[in-house]
Amino acid sequence: MSNTISLEINKRTLSIDIGKIAKQADGSALLRYGDTMMLVTATSRKELKDASKAFLPLIVDYRENTYAAGKIPGGFFKREGRPSEREILIARLIDRPVRPLFPEGYFFDTQIVGLLLSADIENEPDTLGVIGASAALYFSDIPFSTPLGAVKVGIVDGKYVVNPTSHELERSPINMTVVSNEDGIIMIEAGAKEIEEDKILEGLSLAHETNQQIIKAQKDLYARLGLKKREFTAKVIDTEKLARLEKEYGPALFEAMQVRGKKANEAALAAVLASILTKVPEDKPEEKLEMKGLFGKLEEKLFRELVLKKALRTDGRQFDDIRPITSEVALLTRTHGSALFTRGETQALATVTLGTFDDAQRLDSLGAESKKRFMLHYNFPPFSVGEVGFLRGPGRREIGHGALAEKSILAAIPDDDKFPYTIRIVSDILESNGSSSMATVCGGILALMDAGVPLKMVVAGIAMGLVTGSDGY
Repeated sequence: MSNTISLEINKRTLSIDIGKIAKQADGSALLRYGDTMMLVTATSRKELKDASKAFLPLIVDYRENTYAAGKIPGGFFKREGRPSEREILIARLIDRPVRPLFPEGYFFDTQIVGLLLSADIENEPDTLGVIGASAALYFSDIPFSTPLGAVKVGIVDGKYVVNPTSHELERSPINMTVVSNEDGIIMIEAGAKEIEEDKILEGLSLAHETNQQIIKAQKDLYARLGLKKREFTAKVIDTEKLARLEKEYGPALFEAMQVRGKKANEAALAAVLASILTKVPEDKPEEKLEMKGLFGKLEEKLFRELVLKKALRTDGRQFDDIRPITSEVALLTRTHGSALFTRGETQALATVTLGTFDDAQRLDSLGAESKKRFMLHYNFPPFSVGEVGFLRGPGRREIGHGALAEKSILAAIPDDDKFPYTIRIVSDILESNGSSSMATVCGGILALMDAGVPLKMVVAGIAMGLVTGSDGY
């Protein structure tokens, strides 16, 4: 029986070979789209490494081997080193839609590895990584049962195209990646020029429709193969214990949730949890862990009720109320541009430095070497959340948030023939209580204006969340 999925997407064949290579992994998928090929593997421990940790220790790595494009790495050692920014961003792209779909209580060490084996430069590998992770997990014995589809959409000659080539994306006013499961869209990542809302919705609809074909192909093969998952009993909430906890501590927890101010709120919640845990004997660590889980579930339940039934946030704001905003420019005397943007308890110090074309960043990618004249670097020091930690190089989160803010501001940057300078924004987060990446966007724009950069437009950013229920959202 064939272990291969094959379907046509935009006049090119997407093929997925299950378990053809890397057979020692719990699951593996070899994907091909055009001449771009990727191997994605999934492996998960069968024993708990640390029973005291109640979270999924998931690692997602993605690597682009230079041999994939017929190149030898540069540098003295002539081999691949630490992951590039692009590799980190694609790893995060794979991670985001997959992580929430593991079953409740699955806390076994799990790793997904994506290796780019062949690159034709025209067909981007990022969506293959998501599909490959879905297939490697779905066709393994790991208890992951939600296949995913992922495509990219762009506008070419006024019409949406699924999985446009790299050259087509250069001409497209939008570059949007959409990941879906059977129920709906679960992740969107996009960069665009000014696009009307209806046009965005049209692209989302086309992408979701195409994703359903990819999902169906995976489900059809799974049904034919008759595979079995390893034994795992999904965590079931003890509803009686939860009800007793709500009766005894619900009012106190609800009151603590509404305490304003990050530190005061954290202290109030910690006090309620401590009062619950004092009633659990010290020699019963598993029961303490269970009570912490029930506490989290009760907090989630009360939060959802407040949002869905009373249309309020925990700090009493309406959904469209923005926290108090203050901004200041030109506060640093020797920088080319600077701005301090504060929203509630989130604060970003943004600076702009201008340089010549010689200062542009050289990108040694699998394709032709290119230069980047606009950069945004985001730093998140531990003191911004009142913690102690080492100041090392940028972490994955910092790279991801910086790329998000950079993508948001890019459309406002003047063309090099109008403004022949390299531009670097640095955003140092000085305080954080949510949406620091969007504070970076706002602060970055202010700093650019302070530096005298003739922007095409003024951009602002805001973060949103969605809470859904059976009777509304």
